[in-house]
Amino acid sequence: MHFSRVVIASRFPIVLLGLNCLLEAERDFRVVARCNDSASCFEAIRSVAPDIAILDMSMPDLFGQAMLDVANSGASAVRLVFLAGSVEDRDLAVLAAAGAYGVMLSDEEPETLIQTLRQVADGQKMLPPPSCEEVTSCTQTAMPEKYLAALTDRERQIMSLVSEGLSNKEIGRRLKVADGTIKVHLHHIFRKLEISNRTILATLAVSQSGLGG
Repeated sequence: MHFSRVVIASRFPIVLLGLNCLLEAERDFRVVARCNDSASCFEAIRSVAPDIAILDMSMPDLFGQAMLDVANSGASAVRLVFLAGSVEDRDLAVLAAAGAYGVMLSDEEPETLIQTLRQVADGQKMLPPPSCEEVTSCTQTAMPEKYLAALTDRERQIMSLVSEGLSNKEIGRRLKVADGTIKVHLHHIFRKLEISNRTILATLAVSQSGLGG
């Protein structure tokens, strides 16, 4: 019987255990690696070439160059599925741009999660539709160039550093400014791009890899 080989990654042991038990109970899935940080996750993706990788978006260092390499790699057929607590409409478009095959909310029923993974295994993209009525309009205009053009050079620089997984304190140290100043910059960036958090900002930075730092 054909089965899908799965890598799961989360910084929470209980999430790893729960996903592992759920998948191992199904005959068509086999967990080939469990990772508690993004570095080991992407190393596992490269070494075991799974069919699906489930990535917990709560991992603070998830989005960066390694993510970009995996998403853009023609040699890797891995399908990326993100586990999230909640996702805003604009965030969905950004995740889609980063190559996501699916987004699963942590409060979904186990049966729904398994069904989503089976559809992903069949090659279907399972991103939840935006709540607005004009779906095409929402996804295609979710991050027009004018939003990015509104960022200052310093804001683009901070956006790039966020994608490397750096904390506010680390970014402040790199740029020789107070971490409180970085918080203010991030607030302005979120407002200009109409996004909700730094995880989505990092995902956007990955999908817009041409941004200079």
